[in-house]
Amino acid sequence: MKIALIAPVSGPMARQGDLMRKGAELAIEDINAAGGIKALGGAKLLLMVEDAGDKVETAKNAAQRLVANRAGVVAGTGAWSSSLTLAVTEVTERAELPWLTLSYADQITSRGFKYVVQTVPVASQLALSSMPTVLDMAQAASGKRPTKVAIISDSTAASQAFVTPLRDGGFQKLGVTVVSDDVFTPPLTDATAMIQKLRATRPDFLLFYSTSFPDAKLVLNKMNEFGLGKGKLPAVTVGVQLASPEILKAVGPELLEGLVVVAPNWPSKAQEAALPGLTRRSGEPWLGQDTISTYGDVWLIKDALERAGSTDGAKLMAALRATNRSDGPADYYLGDRLAFDHNGRRVGGAVGLVQWQAGLPYLIWPKEDAVRTPLWPKS
Repeated sequence: MKIALIAPVSGPMARQGDLMRKGAELAIEDINAAGGIKALGGAKLLLMVEDAGDKVETAKNAAQRLVANRAGVVAGTGAWSSSLTLAVTEVTERAELPWLTLSYADQITSRGFKYVVQTVPVASQLALSSMPTVLDMAQAASGKRPTKVAIISDSTAASQAFVTPLRDGGFQKLGVTVVSDDVFTPPLTDATAMIQKLRATRPDFLLFYSTSFPDAKLVLNKMNEFGLGKGKLPAVTVGVQLASPEILKAVGPELLEGLVVVAPNWPSKAQEAALPGLTRRSGEPWLGQDTISTYGDVWLIKDALERAGSTDGAKLMAALRATNRSDGPADYYLGDRLAFDHNGRRVGGAVGLVQWQAGLPYLIWPKEDAVRTPLWPKS
């Protein structure tokens, strides 16, 4: 019985694909060691990996290869970025192959598809839910609710999709005034003017969205140069690549100290007992969203197979969409409940906040899942 993974295992996103592959392999090892799928006579699982590459066309080709050679494949997960997942699920939907994804573009589950579920909150929820979460966390940590924000974002579609609803009334509804708002086109050559504006306008925090490591490094360096680094001006950013070992190597722990990263999923207190062993077996310095989500996806498929008692695609998909768990596979996702609505969107999910503290990224929010206390300046 095969579980498919479509992920970018070559090209510029190969690192993310490798992290997903490790999560799937670890889960399959653990499930098989625990007796396989008991409802199906102890059937053991195998992993089938297809390379999504880094383009929509290569991802679609990977899905077509999978479907053409799908003997024994009962379900799959992938393909990391939303653009790749949109292409992959066009193919898996036609093949009626149950599919799970951590990609969070709203479009993935707004097309009326019957064979896909999103295991994390969709992008529109992330944007509009993350800032109230930040404000609640800041108030709890400092005793004062922020009322002024500065925005620095690059001009990419991903950045603007997140920032635009906040800029266009989202912050106003939260009682937060936007005191400066700068959009730059990558690559950034000089951040001086934008950082000078931060000093002049004195925001309570910065919303910073850069999709490029070099641009992020330049802004963080400049903030430090102007005395705003190391958490003195709290900075909130988006994307788990800014909580990775690669960004630590690129900019060093001092520039990252205090940086808050909005993350749809992250290792939490629920995995406290299992995490050291999983981390050691993965060979990674720490586990992040890509590995823990894929590990959870395979356990969720296993859970659905046990409830369906069948490998039939329609029965398995019905079991996946009927999931309503607060334990078991739910432990590998943020939120109090793992369930899905009629479109396959996640119900019961939560927005995670990760903060760099002393050279490591820790989950600091939601409070009940957090492994560290948030750091936020008192004044």
